[in-house]
Amino acid sequence: MAPDSRSGAGPGAAPVPPEEHLRAVLQLVRPLPPVQLSLAEPGDFAALHGAVLAQDVAAAHPLPLWENSAMDGYAVRAADTAQAPVDLQVLGVVPAGSGADPVLGPGQTVRIMTGAPLPSSADAVVRVEDTSGFHPGTVRINTAVQPGRDVRRAGEDRAAGAPVALAGEPLTAARLSALAAAGAAALLVRPAPKIAVLVTGAELRTPGSALSRGQIPESNSLLLAGLLAESGLPAATVEHCPDDPGLVRQRLDALGAQHDAVISTGGVGPGEYDVMRQVLEQEPEVRAVRLALRPGAPQCVGRLRAGALVFALPGNPVSAAVGFELFVRPALRALQSHASLRRPVLRSTVLRGWKSPPGRLQALPVVFDEHGGCAPAVDAASISHSVGGFGAAQGYALIGPDTSQVRPGDTVDVLRLQP
Repeated sequence: MAPDSRSGAGPGAAPVPPEEHLRAVLQLVRPLPPVQLSLAEPGDFAALHGAVLAQDVAAAHPLPLWENSAMDGYAVRAADTAQAPVDLQVLGVVPAGSGADPVLGPGQTVRIMTGAPLPSSADAVVRVEDTSGFHPGTVRINTAVQPGRDVRRAGEDRAAGAPVALAGEPLTAARLSALAAAGAAALLVRPAPKIAVLVTGAELRTPGSALSRGQIPESNSLLLAGLLAESGLPAATVEHCPDDPGLVRQRLDALGAQHDAVISTGGVGPGEYDVMRQVLEQEPEVRAVRLALRPGAPQCVGRLRAGALVFALPGNPVSAAVGFELFVRPALRALQSHASLRRPVLRSTVLRGWKSPPGRLQALPVVFDEHGGCAPAVDAASISHSVGGFGAAQGYALIGPDTSQVRPGDTVDVLRLQP
């Protein structure tokens, strides 16, 4: 069956609402199978970054494991400091990592370092800056302290068995550190998908090349590879392919067998030179769509016979970026069963107005001022190819199909890019 008849993308067919298209895209996704990775195995370490937890993880032991000092200073019995200033007898020192548990009698103390276990007979720490007159065997305590002062209680951060991280959460540097501290030795995760970027276009030339009439620098490979990297999913393969149906077919077959997803740009329109669409018409599980969206209306999506998901985006850079943010990025996150598939949307006050096409969702690149107000980063009348202004974009204002004019002072939804 031809893609046009499957999708309603033929001439005269009503454009597909973006939300409907996203639901259809997510229905294609089969989450990657989970794998077990070790926190101690060097061969697994790189794969942990960018992975997503496939099951909840609880603390294997209390955090902290035992009472310990929050400061460099002296471990004391708080009652011995009540009449400060007072001189106490120094029995020794407890450094971090020590297993010593010296017994303190009345009027006695030990020097203690940050993170060192608090002696069982002590109940507080006097900071080193609150002492003076240290001599071998004695120290002057200048400040009275209450029990618990500068002491980290065992389990005050997490009790043993308490949740530390949940399924669907990405393994950021901070989360990996927390899991290791909580005693995790191995994690069940969904690894980062293997993604290929395929850029087509007869007019494209390597950046820096001499350009003849009709030729332009190729930038979409940098765009998509960068968008993937910024999403924590670096591209495994980036290729360029001439507008030759046989070569495009060959590369899709090869990349589709070796990757979880293939993202292409260019050649998805209804024209006779739109090679990507023509090749994908031969794929029974790929459909062409025309979305009620500006920019980025023509797209193809589905699963290649070779196995990978395919996302064929328009060749205009802003159109490709919008398609990536609204549809591709959520699908790639669904491959890993992320708890959150979409970027957060915030409300922003419009600083400078613009027109919006009725009947379509407009995704307009915007910049923010210091108060969070937004203004167009590009000319709203020529979004798709306005690459220069797009370079400064910090988000996309999402203007619904019932709005034709956005005015200063209006409040709009903005998909905020990071940072």
